[in-house]
Amino acid sequence: MPVELTESDRAFLRGERGEAAALAMRIVVEMAGVSGAERLIDVASAHVDGCLYHGRAGLEFAERLVAGGAKVTVPTTLNVAALDLLHPDRYRGDAETAANARRQMDAYVAIGCRATWTCAPYQLPERPAFGQHVAWAESNAIVFCNSVLGARTGRYGDFIDICAAVTGRVPLAGLHRDEDRLATLVVRLEGIPERLLASDALYPVLGSLVGREAGSAVPAIVGLPADTSEDRMKALGAAAASSGSVAMVHAVGVTPEAPTLEAATGSARVPQVVVTTERLRAARDELGTSPDGGLGAVSVGTPHASIAELERLLELLGSGRPTVPLYVNVGREQVAEAEERGLVAALGSAGVRIVSDTCTYISPVMDEVDGPVMTDSGKWAWYAPANLGVEVVIGGLEECVRSAIEGRVVRDETLWADG
Repeated sequence: MPVELTESDRAFLRGERGEAAALAMRIVVEMAGVSGAERLIDVASAHVDGCLYHGRAGLEFAERLVAGGAKVTVPTTLNVAALDLLHPDRYRGDAETAANARRQMDAYVAIGCRATWTCAPYQLPERPAFGQHVAWAESNAIVFCNSVLGARTGRYGDFIDICAAVTGRVPLAGLHRDEDRLATLVVRLEGIPERLLASDALYPVLGSLVGREAGSAVPAIVGLPADTSEDRMKALGAAAASSGSVAMVHAVGVTPEAPTLEAATGSARVPQVVVTTERLRAARDELGTSPDGGLGAVSVGTPHASIAELERLLELLGSGRPTVPLYVNVGREQVAEAEERGLVAALGSAGVRIVSDTCTYISPVMDEVDGPVMTDSGKWAWYAPANLGVEVVIGGLEECVRSAIEGRVVRDETLWADG
């Protein structure tokens, strides 16, 4: 069916807002046709991933928009890029790639995007309200937006994200619609020990398992503690979006659209998966690529660490000091707040290396690593072996810190014992 357009949409297509704006609207309308949407809707904001340099195509598209006079029409934040502009000396890549990456970053700022350079835009004070339609890219941000905030976004990838930001419009399809937000799979936790439920170590592993089981379905998880924190939901959602193509997760009794299982599923009968401690332990071992032993480095904060996680990191270090490089990835606005609180100086004195604007699995910002890297992130563990060619060990934040201090993998295996 043809897509219903407003007079404003047609004005975009006629080029009344400029050549680049017309291109952006053509892409949005084409996307609506592909997704079966009958009309477009307004979005309140956007988060763009296209600022990350992957090659010439992305750079040329961004610079074409700039040359055509494109400007965003809604508040737009930017995802991580290939460079850490706050710590440029960390970059270990070639000069040509760095130059192109900077050009691409500059192009998106020229279009009117805000230079946030974070994969966790939900940590910014202007995060979307419940029920608000937005156009977000970055897989973990999409899951958090839909699940934890209860705002509504599809999975908008490179090029589509900036087109939505320029036009302020997206197709009425997918998770923008009530019926598509209902759970179509139930993941039921059974017999999980209280200590494991209370540990950071659980959530990236559970997310990885959920992603593999759900694929692109909307899962509802039964059995998580009612006080599950946003940081733990962040870790779960990021892993689920990496191992699968999950864009929304209901946690019954935790997330706003799942006060009950019936509310999450719309009272429909849906398939069910039972998760035991044994399955979780197997998922943890599958997520890693290295046996326990010596370490080359530790990297935490993927997605970007919150202030609470930085405070926890400092607390766990205590008087200890890492014997292998310990990196933490942090958004620049959290870095600024952490500086005001004295956390940046304290972490630096404790031997922690802060990376901002990018992430250690995306850009060559770590020193040469001799041995496996331990992380508390299911997303980092999923992508780093292919991106960096390193072996990976997964653990909770406490285990990562202890391991960094001792220079070898230290994990609490009693957490994973059957209850």
